[in-house]
Amino acid sequence: MTSIKTHIAAALAGALALGATTALAEYPDRPVTIIVPWGAGGGTDTIIRLFSVGFEEAMGQPINVVNRTGGSGVVGHSAIANANPDGYTLGACTSEITYFETIGLAPITPASFDLVSRLAVIPAGVTVAAESPYNSVEELIDAAKAGGLSSSGSGLGGPWHMAVAGMMKQVGGDVNTVQFIPSKGGAPALQDLVAGGISMFTGSPIEARSLADAGEVKILAIMSDERSPAFPDVPTLKESGVDWSLTNWFSLCAPAGLPDDVKAKIEAAAQKAHGSAEVQDALAGRGITPLFDGSEAFSSYAAAFSGDAAALLTDLGLAK
Repeated sequence: MTSIKTHIAAALAGALALGATTALAEYPDRPVTIIVPWGAGGGTDTIIRLFSVGFEEAMGQPINVVNRTGGSGVVGHSAIANANPDGYTLGACTSEITYFETIGLAPITPASFDLVSRLAVIPAGVTVAAESPYNSVEELIDAAKAGGLSSSGSGLGGPWHMAVAGMMKQVGGDVNTVQFIPSKGGAPALQDLVAGGISMFTGSPIEARSLADAGEVKILAIMSDERSPAFPDVPTLKESGVDWSLTNWFSLCAPAGLPDDVKAKIEAAAQKAHGSAEVQDALAGRGITPLFDGSEAFSSYAAAFSGDAAALLTDLGLAK
């Protein structure tokens, strides 16, 4: 009997010890998933996969990047927002989270997430076909004010739509003066531009670079505060007297409600990874501007961006 009691006691002690070890296991102790709401090979996917190389090393666990597409980004962002906030499901939030609710697509806002940091920004640009009669952004804007020009690069209400609308508003024109034709992305919009179907492309100049190098398009301006290192000879809109800029941004986020210690570890690992020469060089080599602003600054930025986007989308008649 004593022997049986001894074995039971030993077994219980072992179970308790195992439970204590499990409970005290430090985060992360298993692989982490990053959900990308956009397709494989696109800008967001490329940025996250480049970043994940360094992030995996900093976290000490495998990082699995999973694409969840559909619904103009709603499907993937919903999957991030609705995941268990335990730190094992993260996401690649993009600027759409600031206006999904405004345009009636989904009840998703920046408050739906714990925002870790922006990782990169890509400015909008102004690109025309090589045969276009406009050789400067000033000439293009003068013509646009008269009406009859069109643009494309994203869906209605997307960042590249807001880019051209904001530009025209800033020069005293109506936000709808330039007809915006929705597209499924930069590639089909640029094909339409070269074919003469639209007057300008107001998406990322990075997407237009290969066509510019081939002499098929002209990049007239970039909508950023400073010239891009990737396009040192292309002026900003501000250099042309137009006080307007718009940069699309790409971030690391998580479902709202992360434990404070877990969030702190994620942010620290993300900052370490982002600051590595490998990640910095990989992003810059593709014309992408690396940026790490941290959770506090990013949350403030997202709130301000939401307000600006709501005002512009209201002007466009797209707010619900």
